[in-house]
Order: sequence, then C-alpha cells, then structure tokens
Amino acid sequence: QVQLVESGGGLVQPGGSLRLSCVASGSIVVIYDMGWYRQAPGKQRDLLARITNGGAPTNYADSVRGRFTISRDNAKNTVYLQMNSLKPEDTAVYYCYANIVARGSSSAYDYWGQGTQVTVSS
Repeated sequence: QVQLVESGGGLVQPGGSLRLSCVASGSIVVIYDMGWYRQAPGKQRDLLARITNGGAPTNYADSVRGRFTISRDNAKNTVYLQMNSLKPEDTAVYYCYANIVARGSSSAYDYWGQGTQVTVSS
C-alpha cells in the first residue's frame, strides 16, 4: 500500500510565501515523476509543476512560472513546492501526485495525496 501525505498549507497574506511538502510512503519500489496540481472551487484540477526522477523540473503552469519552484528529495521520497509572491487567485486545494511502482506490481500508477488548503487573503 502506498500513501502520499501533504503538509504546509494554510492562510497567508498576499505577497507571502509557503512551502508545501508531500511524503510518499509504503511498499514503494521506485518513484518516477512527482508533481503538484491545484483545484479552486468550481474549477478543474490544474497541473502546476512536475519533476522527473532525476530532479529536472518540467511543465510549470504559466500562472506560477517564476513564483513557484518544485524540488524533490529522493532519499526522503518527498516533493516540495516553494510558493512565493502569493496572490489571492492562488487560493485552492493543492494536491501532490507521484508515479510509483509498488511492490508486487509490474506497472507504475499515479498516487494522490489528500490535498492541503492554501488561502491567500489579507
């Protein structure tokens, strides 16, 4: 069984910063891509950023490029999202995902965290 647990969300003023973390645990053989999505009320879930197993960030959304930075620590099975210059429109539930081969499986599947709320408001 594989679990992803996010942390680091909360309430922040416009212009502030937050750092989200997501730890993968359980019967993991290998983790390929990891990434972050977000979903605002009444909107679809959108990809923010993705990072390869080798640590190369890819696919930054235009709305966050230059403000958000994705990184990972393979030794800790953890992916991070550093969010700077936050805006009210960044308010959403943030979800991490990881493409994982679990023990006993021959294929990789996407696993998701439960989501963490980020609210940007004065």
